[in-house]
Amino acid sequence: MSEQDYEESGPSSGDAIPRESSPFINNASMEGGNLYEGKNMALFEEEMDSNPMVSSLLNKLANYTNVTQGVVEHEEDEDSKRKEIKAPRMGTFIGVYLPCLQNILGVILFLRLTWIVGTAGVLESFIIVFMCCAGTMLTAISMSAIATNGVVPAGGSYYMISRSLGPEFGGAVGLCFYLGTTFAGAMYILGTIEILLKYISPNAAIFTGGEEATLNNMRVYGTCILTLMAIVVFVGVKYVNKLALVFLACVILSIIAIYAGVIKTAFDPPDFRICLLGNRTLVRDDYLCAKTVELNNVTETTALWKKFCDDDSSINAACDEYFLLNNVTEIQGIPGVASGVLFENLWSAYTDKGAIVEKKDLPSVPASEEGKERASVYVYTDIMTYFTMLVGIYFPSVTGIMAGSNRSGDLRDAQKSIPTGTILAISTTSFIYLSCIILFGACIEGVVLRDKFGEAVNGNLVIGTLAWPSPWVIVIGSFFSTCGAGLQSLTGAPRLLQAIARDGIVPFLQVFGHGKSNGEPTWALLLTAFICEIGILIASLDSVAPILSMFFLMCYLFVNLACAVQTLLRTPNWRPRFKYYHWTLSFLGMSLCLALMFICSWYYALIAMLIAGCIYKYIEYRGAEKEWGDGIRGLSLNAARYALLRVDQGPPHTKNWRPQVLVLLNLDSEQLVKHPRLLSFTAQLKAGKGLTIVGSVLQGIYLDKYTEAQRAEENIRSLMGVEKTKGFCQIVVSSSVRDGISHLIQSAGLGGMKHNTVLMAWPQSWKQADNPFSWKNFVDTVRETTAAQQALLVAKNIDLFPTNQERFSEGNIDVWWIVHDGGMLMLLPFLLRQHKVWRKCKMRIFTVAQLDDNSIQMKKDLQMFLYHLRLNAEVEVVEMFENDISAFTYEKTLMMEQRSQMLKQMQLSKNEREREAQLIHDRNTASHSTGMVKSLTTIATPEKVQMTWTKDKLIYEKHKNKETNLSNYKDIFNMKPNQSNVRRMHTAVKLNGVVLNKSQNAQLVLLNMPGPPKNRQGDENYMEFLEVLTEGLNRVLLVRGGGREVITIYS
Repeated sequence: MSEQDYEESGPSSGDAIPRESSPFINNASMEGGNLYEGKNMALFEEEMDSNPMVSSLLNKLANYTNVTQGVVEHEEDEDSKRKEIKAPRMGTFIGVYLPCLQNILGVILFLRLTWIVGTAGVLESFIIVFMCCAGTMLTAISMSAIATNGVVPAGGSYYMISRSLGPEFGGAVGLCFYLGTTFAGAMYILGTIEILLKYISPNAAIFTGGEEATLNNMRVYGTCILTLMAIVVFVGVKYVNKLALVFLACVILSIIAIYAGVIKTAFDPPDFRICLLGNRTLVRDDYLCAKTVELNNVTETTALWKKFCDDDSSINAACDEYFLLNNVTEIQGIPGVASGVLFENLWSAYTDKGAIVEKKDLPSVPASEEGKERASVYVYTDIMTYFTMLVGIYFPSVTGIMAGSNRSGDLRDAQKSIPTGTILAISTTSFIYLSCIILFGACIEGVVLRDKFGEAVNGNLVIGTLAWPSPWVIVIGSFFSTCGAGLQSLTGAPRLLQAIARDGIVPFLQVFGHGKSNGEPTWALLLTAFICEIGILIASLDSVAPILSMFFLMCYLFVNLACAVQTLLRTPNWRPRFKYYHWTLSFLGMSLCLALMFICSWYYALIAMLIAGCIYKYIEYRGAEKEWGDGIRGLSLNAARYALLRVDQGPPHTKNWRPQVLVLLNLDSEQLVKHPRLLSFTAQLKAGKGLTIVGSVLQGIYLDKYTEAQRAEENIRSLMGVEKTKGFCQIVVSSSVRDGISHLIQSAGLGGMKHNTVLMAWPQSWKQADNPFSWKNFVDTVRETTAAQQALLVAKNIDLFPTNQERFSEGNIDVWWIVHDGGMLMLLPFLLRQHKVWRKCKMRIFTVAQLDDNSIQMKKDLQMFLYHLRLNAEVEVVEMFENDISAFTYEKTLMMEQRSQMLKQMQLSKNEREREAQLIHDRNTASHSTGMVKSLTTIATPEKVQMTWTKDKLIYEKHKNKETNLSNYKDIFNMKPNQSNVRRMHTAVKLNGVVLNKSQNAQLVLLNMPGPPKNRQGDENYMEFLEVLTEGLNRVLLVRGGGREVITIYS
């Protein structure tokens, strides 16, 4: 496609962004009147039609605003209905740092971090957080390099990956990132419901009972809140953006409250008492932590006694054995940062599902016979815990690093703000997480940390018990922050899907590129809500977190890969402003992300990779072709260059020989292919997986014919696509067709990847008087392929050859092996039978025995030869003895020579007339130029050609020519045929008779092609011999070897 065609192709390009008013070449929007104002640049007037002046180029580049502003555009559209885009004004702090902070800090910090610290211990928790933060920091470095290597429009990470690694990787990872963002929305909504039903309003639960009831409550409330959020996003995204600052304030206030609470514990720890029976943690529900109390010198049992004694308050009641054997103790839940509890919390305490949360250093007397488990009394673990599972649950808390790059259109200086803001945000959040791990371990009792839902502290949020001035600061703050994060996910995910859909790389997603009149992605929002509902139906925060961890990790892995590939390739366009990157860092980040995927959950990792792989193959198979200058294309070029340099210039070993075919096509006046079946046959022959170059020649001068050459190339490429012929196309414009074919035979291919076989169609019109050069070009091509030591395949009756859709259910491929050609005749049927068109055909090999040959021994030898070649074929030896030359052969030879001589005479007389007329024209031109009009003289030439023609002279010349021609024609009819030609014709007639007898009904006949005569005078006779040899056969492939062995019996 030319640049002009590309400009006219529509208002949007393949980048899912409006087509910019390009300041570069071929910009049709430039006004023609301004081009020639400066007369001092008249020398460059021709170039100015397509190439702008540097001054106008710089002006356009300085005002380059080809970035979609994301949600800002929609806000302005709804508020004022104005189309112009407000100039971006956001700096690093507001535009990148704070959005990243808001996205990274979230639900896991408030709901799960204390539990992770309690379960894994401070040391292993530190390792978990450090690994995850290191992965995101390395990814941020790679992302900064990519984001500062040019303008990054909306689409964020998807845009960066797809433009760096190509549409296949971009689409696969973009969809993974979309799924990750969507499941993140489900996770935030589940977090919101957990805070609401566990800590704000436990009485709001619809279902009561065990674990299943809790999950059902999550599903019902989650579906309701999802619907409400989807409506809010649909009605007005601007409200979400206006509330974003409120949600961010809630997160920051909550974190400040945590640090304030930690400081307060140093001198005034809060009073949260934990009740333990032996070493077992009890659910605290406003009862006295004692078995009995003394009231007025009377021992009274407490509410705790009733729980273990089946509601029997008498002192002699039958109670739980463990309850009777162990004492009840009460300890401080938050002993404070100076208490030294950190050393107790250093080590992990992994447990199975349903285990009682225990304090290991307290004495406990085991009961000889365990009583019935009292589910409502003890604090139990709800899931089985182990190191890798905690990594999967924790990782979502470090995602959100793309928030800054997603807003690149809103930034004053994106190339400065994105690296600075993102890396600062990751550094800040990493410090917060790592410090929180140490502080939680130093301030809070281990059993409280392992109590996921705060049952031991009266149902309070565990992190809330540490906060100052009140636990409600954290509860309300975390509730609003999770709500905001859910809304942000439901806002961002549909836009990401819309960007992928508008790129057109995944055909079935194109419907999601449409939306409301102002660009709101309505259909994408519906799909996002549906996928989000799947996550909500899972209903468990701990089950959803590893799923989105996989998708985010895969996205980050490919960001690192993109940076590493671009750096290693040293692409000229790879010039990031961010200089603090290195391919080793990117590779380390990629390895860490891959390791984290399998650490989290190996089966989830395999599923995510399978999904990405399926999307990749689908885009590769069905997706639209995009050329984005991506790194994978660059990698392919480097690999191709390396491979070409490794391939020796000399011929390959016989075992590696395969037909590298140059297909010579004929085109009509409309530059359409005359014989499309030639490409079908090429595709059927390519079981050898060799190189295919499809070439054609246009007659003329390239400057005049380049548009026709482009059109011819497009036509051939489209036909190659239809015929499923994989290869390259090469069009040559030459002053003559013969020279063009010669150029193709000599120069097609590159280095060691050159063709070794030429495939062409038989010139059917060689006998027609209006096409005198077709047979000359054909014979010259035969000679040139022989000189170049290349094999030649000539398909006769090519239009009768099968298409790729046809199937032969039976029939034979007959090989007539007359002379040894290096094994081409053996190899070609084998390759053809690999294709489904010819698969059911049988291979038969015929060879000709002369009078002195032992035909029985010949057959045995040939069978043994085929056995060693591992080829299955029937063998037959045909005896063809010498006999008298028939009158038919003699007459056919005579007619051939007479016709040939007549054509020569006709051509000669025509050439003489043309030469004489040209001479007269030249003489007249010369006489006028020198002013010698009056002198009628003769020129001193050997034939004394006269300058003046009279009527008598003209009549005389005509009669003279006529007499000469008549005498020549009399000689033709009196001539005798050449004995050498008679012998050749005899061979052709006899062999044709034998072939017709055996192979007239064969699906394909392969014949040795005899070489052309050394004397060029007999070229037309050579064509006649080949015509006689193949007469009466439907499909014939004439094969001429390249002068080397192409098949071997050795392993």
